[in-house]
Amino acid sequence: MATVDKIRNGLIDKILTIRNKEFLEALDKIISSSSLETEIVELSDEQKQMLQMGENDIANGRLISQNEMDKRNLKWLNTM
Repeated sequence: MATVDKIRNGLIDKILTIRNKEFLEALDKIISSSSLETEIVELSDEQKQMLQMGENDIANGRLISQNEMDKRNLKWLNTM
């Protein structure tokens, strides 16, 4: 999988070869409009409830380390 920098640099290289003014103007318009848009994600009631449950767990100290979670996941996978 390409990194963001590789993708960006590849696009820059391609853009530098374009000589069509109208195409470049259209590309500029697309890039400008997409960078201004802010997508608001609407959560379902179930998602909000799950997030609240997580917040409650944190507030009440019901936490485990990533290492412990990894061990649990491996144990669970080995039972399959």
